[in-house]
Amino acid sequence: MSVICVIPARYHSTRFPGKLLVNVLGKSLLQRTYESALLSSAIDEIYIATDSIPIKTHMESIGAKVLFTSSQPINGTERIIEAMEHFEPLQKAEVIVNLQGDHPCTPPKTIEKTIQALLANPTSSIATAARPAATQEELLAPQMVKCVLNSQGSALYFSRSPIPYHAPNAPLAALIHLGIYCYRPSFLQQLATLPPTPLQKKEDLEQLQFLEQGFPIQVAIVEEGSLSVDIPQDLKLLEEYLLGLVSCHKK
Repeated sequence: MSVICVIPARYHSTRFPGKLLVNVLGKSLLQRTYESALLSSAIDEIYIATDSIPIKTHMESIGAKVLFTSSQPINGTERIIEAMEHFEPLQKAEVIVNLQGDHPCTPPKTIEKTIQALLANPTSSIATAARPAATQEELLAPQMVKCVLNSQGSALYFSRSPIPYHAPNAPLAALIHLGIYCYRPSFLQQLATLPPTPLQKKEDLEQLQFLEQGFPIQVAIVEEGSLSVDIPQDLKLLEEYLLGLVSCHKK
């Protein structure tokens, strides 16, 4: 079985331009994401997909393999589709893992559980991961994408809004979507022929295109999430987390 991880890397982020090359305690944000993928024994190969010369140069300097794309893709999945069109090993992979470049601390267990969620459901073409929301603030934050599932563990909907609605005094019970997808190559080949969808454009969430086009998304529930860097203020939280890990290892 061949499992290939592709990390889509766009330099011009809307809310935080250039964030993937920002230095975080001696390493770039993208390098930290790449190194988290290296920790997973379930992944056979890792590639960076980018249209940025600075990102290409930087990642090749640390030994990463880079697939150069055009600037046309509007999201990570589209970038992987373009890379796959020109790179035969992706076409022949059993599973393609999409690890978002601004999620630098994805635990290996999260990657592996997401891969297993796809492989355990032969009728599914996509899998992703989610964790329980920890605070009310997470539920309300638009950069934290929420999801709701059916009884079989497939996604019903994703939203930047708080879903599900919580009645007064109801306990917090929501899921936060994590920045990882696993696909079968045949799904990406189908998706390449389909147009963007209304809800996808309204919420600015690529996974809604999958649902609107009728593709079920299997969701692996994990306890530990991955930090995402969406805005400059998130860097402080990431640094505190990394320093905490160093402190624990010294004890």
